Amino acid sequence: MKSLQSLFLTLLFGSFIIFSFSSCEKETPEPPNEEELITTLTLTLTPVGSGLATTFTFEDLDGDGGNDPVITEGRLSSGLTYNAYLEISNGQTTPPTDITQEVLLEAEEHQFFYESTVNGLSIEYRDEDADQNPIGLQTLFTAGDPTTGTLTITLRHQPDKAAAGVADGDITNAGGETDIQVTFNVEVQ
Repeated sequence: MKSLQSLFLTLLFGSFIIFSFSSCEKETPEPPNEEELITTLTLTLTPVGSGLATTFTFEDLDGDGGNDPVITEGRLSSGLTYNAYLEISNGQTTPPTDITQEVLLEAEEHQFFYESTVNGLSIEYRDEDADQNPIGLQTLFTAGDPTTGTLTITLRHQPDKAAAGVADGDITNAGGETDIQVTFNVEVQ
């Protein structure tokens, strides 16, 4: 009887050790990097040299759905080159949260893409992350002959910046998740 009790205690104690050991091996999951709500995108274009700046804005304070966004579009002058700067924010907070700074801090994980149907409009990246890949908060726009078209600006989170064409601004192979995508009508006069 004593050996039966001893065997029972050994099995019970051994199970406790195995259970305790296996419970210590569990990994603590990393909390996901929650995306910020972006309600406002502002593209400011200032002519190189001199001239008046033009601004394109997108504002959707209630987020997806609900009210239509308020979009303000500008005009470009034919033959001019512009320094372009993007700013994004969350207008649902008081004061509004500047998301531009977060993109800069996590530059390796973000890239803006510019897709244009404006004939003769060229866009060059003017900023880069620590790995010398583009970010797209600062660009150089050069307007060609008078025309009209659209400009779509897309911010991708965790794009594959090493994929074919991505460093040149081609979104086709970028992957990642879209944080915001805005389309503006553009007139070059």
